[in-house]
Amino acid sequence: MKKSQRIKTIVDIKATQEKNALEVLGSVQRKLQTMQTQIEGLKNYRKEYQDRFDQMGSRGAHVAQLLEFRSFIDKLDKAILGQEQVQRSIEAELSAKRKIWEQLHHKTQSLQKVCDSALVVEMKQEAKREQLEQDERASRTGRNHSK
Repeated sequence: MKKSQRIKTIVDIKATQEKNALEVLGSVQRKLQTMQTQIEGLKNYRKEYQDRFDQMGSRGAHVAQLLEFRSFIDKLDKAILGQEQVQRSIEAELSAKRKIWEQLHHKTQSLQKVCDSALVVEMKQEAKREQLEQDERASRTGRNHSK
């Protein structure tokens, strides 16, 4: 087996690993986008609820109702904070997965360059060998005709 073929096998393995890492990266990106959408939804819901709370307070309401509203808003705030913590952990995971993919990508590219170089060397050697064979045949043919 030629050197370029052996290296090509390794390049194929690394390319598969790179592809898998890219799929994982995409999955984590989708997870982050989903989380961002959920947080945005919670924030919008909290704002709407806060607006209703403010309207209710300006119209006058029972203390019990105001306390209920305030308690629910506090729960929403805690939920938002919790989701933001999860978002930060997903962002850290995304960063780690991106770094893994980048390393694999660079490794694959480097190996591909080595494979390409080996292939060029092999092609040059093959061309040189063929040229030598043609020269030898021509030289033999020339000697046979001169006899």
